[in-house]
Amino acid sequence: MHKITAIAFTFLLFFFPALNAQQGPWTLEDCITYAMENNISIKQTELNTQYNENLLDQSKISRLPNLNAGADYRFGFGRVLDQTSYEFKNSQQNYVGVNISSSVNLFNGFQKKNTIEQNQLNLLASYQDVQKIKNDISLNIAAAYLQILFSEELLAVAQNQADVTKQQVERTQKMVDAGKLARGSALEIQAQYASEELNVVNSENQLQLAYLNLQQMLDMPYDPAFVVKMPDLPVPGDSLLEINVKEVYDIAATVMPQVMGSELNLESAQKDLDIAIGMRYPTLTLSGNTRTDYSDLAPYPDPLEIGRKYTFAEQMSDNVSVGIGVSLNIPIFNGGQVNTAIANARIGIENSKLELQKTKNDLYRSIQQAYADALAALKKFESTEKALISMEESFKYTEKKFEVGLVNTVDYNTSKNQLAMTQSELLQAKYDFIFKTKILNFYKGEPITL
Repeated sequence: MHKITAIAFTFLLFFFPALNAQQGPWTLEDCITYAMENNISIKQTELNTQYNENLLDQSKISRLPNLNAGADYRFGFGRVLDQTSYEFKNSQQNYVGVNISSSVNLFNGFQKKNTIEQNQLNLLASYQDVQKIKNDISLNIAAAYLQILFSEELLAVAQNQADVTKQQVERTQKMVDAGKLARGSALEIQAQYASEELNVVNSENQLQLAYLNLQQMLDMPYDPAFVVKMPDLPVPGDSLLEINVKEVYDIAATVMPQVMGSELNLESAQKDLDIAIGMRYPTLTLSGNTRTDYSDLAPYPDPLEIGRKYTFAEQMSDNVSVGIGVSLNIPIFNGGQVNTAIANARIGIENSKLELQKTKNDLYRSIQQAYADALAALKKFESTEKALISMEESFKYTEKKFEVGLVNTVDYNTSKNQLAMTQSELLQAKYDFIFKTKILNFYKGEPITL
């Protein structure tokens, strides 16, 4: 039985390596790759590109001649018109007609040409929409991933604080038992330990919520065994922030899909104007048709063979007619529809220009904000790092005095809480700086990695 189980397990590992790969910690790249393949919002946006592809294909096919076939059958009695001879007769009649027609537009003010070009632009814009939502999701996943790492370190700090206090609880109790401290000191340090145990529980809950948030972004079922890999993160420093906002914007304006999409939408709006102007031009259409018919009242055309039945096959062959025509339609007045369409198209162009400028402004503001946030986080990190060094030395001194009874529990707890708060602020500044610098590098066209 064990042998069979081992064989089955080996089979799974061999044929389903992807399952085995996901059993280990997930890197940020793993999370982003999974989202690109499974996120519902991305799939919905990709469906829109397929819709635009269909529109483009249809607009190209519409240049070809159409071809339609039809047939009709009529039964009449009384005074009926013989369609083959155009004579009225008092009789019953069975009539069959078959026709094939085709037409092609020779000129319509280049409307079809401009429609094809507009649909091409719309398709390219929809590709940029897909890339934009992928970028947004990648940034959101990076933020959620870093939140997990931040929560992990906060939990470690909280656990370390609780462990230190637990040791002090034991020392204080021994000193109380020895009569060196009052019983109140033991109660106070025990209360502090209970508070720090609660902080550990709260930190664990925050970590679980961070994991839940990331898995929801990935559109995957919640799995308590899901863990992320702790990467080697750089220490915040000036070398990581050697960035010029204007240079970053100049690069971003050429690679960010929201800008490229807005530029394509502007070109599409200009094509919309060309299409509307084309409605002022005459349209020229070439058409052709062929038809044949059969009537059971039709006499045989050879007068020497009176009484001979004029068969269905003979009539369908003899009654074939072919017609070719050219039609010209000149628009003169159509209730102002053409002028209105042109005016609206010009409004659409102006709106697209404003939308493009707004997109560029938003992008520049985002880069400015990310740089300002990163700079502020760096300054906070550097100042907090210096404060933490002093705080750690101060706490060590207070801890030694507390152990010999020279400092009361209140002062000890105050020093310890200040140390924990400083550690938390340092971590927050660290991860805020890392995320904002990743955003700035992302705007420069670099992939998001840790």
